[in-house]
Amino acid sequence: MQQFTDEFLSYLSVEKGCSKHTISAYRRDLSQFAAFLKNRSPLEVSRGDLSLYLSRLSQKFSINSVARKISAIKSFFHFLLREGYVKKDPAAEIELPKQPKRLPKALTFGEMFKLLAGGDGEKSRLWLRDLAILELLYACGLRAAELVALDINDVNLEVAFVKCTGKGDKERIVPVGKKALQAIRDYLKDLRPKLVKKRQEEKALFLDNGGRRLSRQGLFNLVKKYVQAAGITRHASPHTLRHTFATHLLERGADLRTVQEMLGHANISTTQIYTSVSRERLKKIYTQAHPRA
Repeated sequence: MQQFTDEFLSYLSVEKGCSKHTISAYRRDLSQFAAFLKNRSPLEVSRGDLSLYLSRLSQKFSINSVARKISAIKSFFHFLLREGYVKKDPAAEIELPKQPKRLPKALTFGEMFKLLAGGDGEKSRLWLRDLAILELLYACGLRAAELVALDINDVNLEVAFVKCTGKGDKERIVPVGKKALQAIRDYLKDLRPKLVKKRQEEKALFLDNGGRRLSRQGLFNLVKKYVQAAGITRHASPHTLRHTFATHLLERGADLRTVQEMLGHANISTTQIYTSVSRERLKKIYTQAHPRA
């Protein structure tokens, strides 16, 4: 199993250009599948084996997790068929469990502005960095991995754009608003030099307290901290700010194609879900405000 897994992951990295995060997820899912097979070769797997595995997964994991794990296995066997290791794909007719359609939960304008105000408490010494991060997430709709991967040279303060690398190593340019630009300038001038200390060679834009590149986990903890400080009771993460960016743009009249390009979506159907979010919010406002609703 290990040999075939390594070849498959190499294919994803070299030929498909998948990110390290995606490859890591595939590796975990296939390792779990290998444990189910024990010492059996994947070349011996039947559709019945996969149906049994799907049944066991459904007893332990959520629908979303099961769908991801089965998707990994389907891609794996498709690769084995493509390379001629198997003559028939046992996973070809295995259907992914139907996932309930969930609309992205964007913050309201009021909640977003409270978040950017940093709450009512005393600001930490890292506030200039944290504000720059929150402003940039809201200004550009970046994914968590995209933000922490930014280097100083990826932000052009004069032309007002950020260059980021998204899924599949696809590079895109996203404009940055005045508020975010000013927050980044303040951070670069007054705080980053103190954080970088002796690590002058560090190119990362956003640093942790030790002068190293901020981690994804550090970013999630940062957002969680300010969400609580702002008195926002529902769950919100860096991805929530990405949803909020897209939803607010569409509500203010931005066209779908432009939002698609800024989000880095390969397919516009992925972006279209945000139009549903806007319609739901308009319907709620209408019901609350119209005397005959």
